[in-house]
Amino acid sequence: MRPARALIDLQALRHNYQLAREVSGARALAVIKADAYGHGAVRCAQALQEQADGFAVACIEEALQLREAGISGPILLLEGFFEADELPLIEQHDLWCVVHSLWQLEAIERSAVRGPLTVWLKMDSGMHRVGLHPADYQAAYQRLLASGKVAKIVLMSHFARADELDCPRSAEQLAVFQQARQGIVAEVSLRNSPAVLGWPSVPSDWVRPGIMLYGATPFEQAQAVAARLQPVMTLESKIISVRELPAGEPVGYGARFVSERPTRVGVVAMGYADGYPRHAPTGTPVAVDGQLTRLIGRVSMDMLTVDLTDLPQAGLGSRVELWGKQVLASDVAAQAGSIPYQLFCNLRRAPLLYLGA
Repeated sequence: MRPARALIDLQALRHNYQLAREVSGARALAVIKADAYGHGAVRCAQALQEQADGFAVACIEEALQLREAGISGPILLLEGFFEADELPLIEQHDLWCVVHSLWQLEAIERSAVRGPLTVWLKMDSGMHRVGLHPADYQAAYQRLLASGKVAKIVLMSHFARADELDCPRSAEQLAVFQQARQGIVAEVSLRNSPAVLGWPSVPSDWVRPGIMLYGATPFEQAQAVAARLQPVMTLESKIISVRELPAGEPVGYGARFVSERPTRVGVVAMGYADGYPRHAPTGTPVAVDGQLTRLIGRVSMDMLTVDLTDLPQAGLGSRVELWGKQVLASDVAAQAGSIPYQLFCNLRRAPLLYLGA
């Protein structure tokens, strides 16, 4: 059996969720969209359901998968509904729904649903992706109440640059939000992972931890609270072949690496078809039998090569950690010009093995 696999530490997942609640002092929706960022939405939800205040997913398909698996707690649709005919399903399965556009508001007004629905009313405070214009916000809030189909409204927005701790944009967005919602007495949700970790003064009755749940920092620099996160996924495989090369020999496609000295090369059963980033360069950290070394040469579809020259004890069958508790996904992502979100979401083929259930 091919040795590539991803170990998912559910105890670490629970630790990170509790950290989000601890540092925010708020209720927390565990964001498990995109199959829990590649970690397996159903198993992650099951691991958190005894402690989570609720969950957040991108769309109704993801929510129904959780309901079918027996997840009975609140589930928020972060993108709301895409067609008005989803509203009966939202009502039937007791889903919470973001409203970010006037057409969604109008669809609720026209619908036959009796509700009462729980709506998270999203304002575009400066992200300029989705959300109601601040000038439309008060009227939209009143229309939802007047529809008779909405029991509760949570006010929300999304920060564009909260991962930049010295950037004034988050404070500017907060000011826009506070001005536009002035006079509305309702719960608020503003803080995603970087805002939970790095913006403690931002008011939020509900927080939305995403990437931090999985133990990866959203910041490019060290940050005290992020340092308390525990990596959840360990992507690992084994050495399946060893080559002894003299100085001056190329390795892999395109001869991107040429040995500068006699080099011992280990071939690992892991490649970009598994989700390891193809553009990770020579020098990207890996760990072999617990010892740090480096990737060398270009990543192939099914294999990659690592430097075993200074690891004489390593050989056939040696365990290789591509990212996890020793080699941080954020460090691999930085080398590859990517982000840990993308590394996790791109995972495929390598089976998931759950620990600490």
